[in-house]
Amino acid sequence: MVKKPNSNNPATHRSPAGNSHGRRERRSVETRESLFRAALDLFARKGFTETTVEDITEAADVGKGTFFNYFPSKDHILLAFGEMQLVKLETAVAEARTGQEPMTQFLRSLGVRMTQEPTRHPGIIRTLLQAYLSTTPVREAMIDLQKRIHALHTEIVRLGQERGEIRTDLPASEISQVFRQTIFGTLLMWSLHGDATLHPRMESAFNVLWSGLAPRNAEVSRPEAALAGVPPFTCGD
Repeated sequence: MVKKPNSNNPATHRSPAGNSHGRRERRSVETRESLFRAALDLFARKGFTETTVEDITEAADVGKGTFFNYFPSKDHILLAFGEMQLVKLETAVAEARTGQEPMTQFLRSLGVRMTQEPTRHPGIIRTLLQAYLSTTPVREAMIDLQKRIHALHTEIVRLGQERGEIRTDLPASEISQVFRQTIFGTLLMWSLHGDATLHPRMESAFNVLWSGLAPRNAEVSRPEAALAGVPPFTCGD
């Protein structure tokens, strides 16, 4: 005997209006994603400055006015990209809090995770740098975003320090700054070549960096460590 759906259960009884609303939401999400992807592709191929809103809407196959229903300007495409990267990092931090993965493995995999598509396209990295240098609204917003990212990286480092897996003779914020500089610097140098060496470059950079992040003997001071061939990290390095 086939059991009839419970008409009182909202999960099994949806009005046509409800279905229509759901379809509109899905179409809206799809349109925004299409504009976002089209813009990133054009930025990578043509450059940020050379790409117009009309270029983006033509590539996404929507009307020009539709763009402004989702993004106030093309600058906001880059801000949306930055927010997407922030969400990736927030997810990683949540996993680090509850997981037991050794910090050396976690940080190594974090570099790979943060450089997955669409960051893997060298043109995107060049576009971000171009926007930093030439677009004041993007630069100011990205500085704010980077502060939030730095806070998350600092939390990760502090967690590693609490577990005895990262040196404690330096502030967590200082170590996290060097970690971020290493990742971004590696991305920047790779973007000049745009070949298949991104992950090997990340691996090599991390291996060198970890030699400075690993725990120290509690009695070894920073000057003594420098004399021993282990250079102290500073935010300006």
